[in-house]
Parts: sequence; C-alpha cells; structure tokens
Amino acid sequence: MTTIDTGMVLAAGLGKRMRPLTDTLPKPMVPVAGRALIDRVIDRMIEADVRRVVANIHHHRATLETHLKTRRDVPVVTVHEPDLLETGGGVLNALPVLGPTPFYCANADVLWFDGPKPALRRLAEAWDDAKMDVLLLMQSAAFARGYDGRGDYFLDPAGKARRRRDPEIASFVFAGVQILHPRALAGFAPGAFSLNKVYDAAEAKGRLWGVVHDGLWFHVGTPDSIAATERDLGWTKPKA
Repeated sequence: MTTIDTGMVLAAGLGKRMRPLTDTLPKPMVPVAGRALIDRVIDRMIEADVRRVVANIHHHRATLETHLKTRRDVPVVTVHEPDLLETGGGVLNALPVLGPTPFYCANADVLWFDGPKPALRRLAEAWDDAKMDVLLLMQSAAFARGYDGRGDYFLDPAGKARRRRDPEIASFVFAGVQILHPRALAGFAPGAFSLNKVYDAAEAKGRLWGVVHDGLWFHVGTPDSIAATERDLGWTKPKA
C-alpha cells in the first residue's frame, strides 16, 4: 500500500448555497450532527495515518484559522487565498506546501462513512504510481444522498474512469475525495480554474482512475440537505 501522509481539505469557497448559515460562518465549519464538516474530514484523514493537513482558506478566514488551531491531534497548515482560485487553482497554489508526493484531497462539503475498510486506505491500496495521476473515490449515483444529477463518470472493469457526455446518464458520482499526484497539475498556469480540467487532462492520458465507495456518502451543500442528512443518520440535537 502506498504511504500517504499529507491531506488537503478544499475549504476556501464562499458557500453561497449554504446561506444564511455562511453569512457569519465559513462553510467548512457548518455543523452536521453536532460536528463541523471540516473536522469530520480531518478525522477521516487522521484515521488513515495522515501526519499533516493543508487547508486553503478565504471566506471568514480568521474564524476558520482560529478553529483549525484548536486541533491538537494533527498540524493543520493554512494557505490563504486573497482571491478565490477555485479547486484546481487552490491545489496548484498549495503545491509548495503539499510537497512532491501523492496526497489525499477532499472537499469540505462531503460527509462519508466507511464500509468494512476506510475509504482513504482503500484509495491508498489501489494507487498505482506507474499508471495513475488521479484516483477518485466514486459513489454509486443510485445511493448518493443529497444528489439529484445525471452522474459524473463511468468506470471500466479495471477502474479506469471516463467522464459522462451529454445526454448520457453515468453510474457514478465523484465523491469529493481523491488522491492527486502533483504531476497531474503540470502545465497548468497559476490562477483560478477547476479540478475538472485536471481530471480531463488525466483522462486524456489514460491516467484517471476510480474506486467505488462501499459506505454511506452525503453531499451537504444547503441548509435543507443538513436537515435531511441528520434525519438519515437518526441524529437529534441534544437538549440544552
């Protein structure tokens, strides 16, 4: 199994769809079932033996920085974006901090629960440096809670990924969790751009792969989705 000791959390977004909660709170700090989304992501990374976490920050920067400093179980390095760089630009901007080896990268608005084996460990076990630049965690579209789209990707029997093209309906949704090698961003210019461009470039080279998640997965993007997720989890707010 490939040893991956660094993880990045994409935490710089404005969280517009999460308003009014994000009027006063950074989206990664929105609580779901009693715990902030970003803390749940970091928890999963620690369980996978990550020794250092990097988070890009922008919206309500000071509040998020202060919150992350309260973590005593893993050092969290923050990379401030004065101007939003989107997902791809944010990762490219953080590469000097992330280092030259593959790293985990996760969105701050996904919530996942592991199956028999932790999802991040399954990704590390599947990673093949000789043939992969990107390895995405995929969720079956039929079981993706909080998602109502047409899917994102198809996987061949070996696990190689192909993006859906209109009017296709794809079997899998990208779960917002992945392993990235820094070389996947080679040739991209600094500035704002989506990681989708990185995935498409890797796919064109035959170096985009996927692993199917075998546990629960929730997309938590709106206040309504928080309530729905908490209902699915059977969580009730403790009485004051």
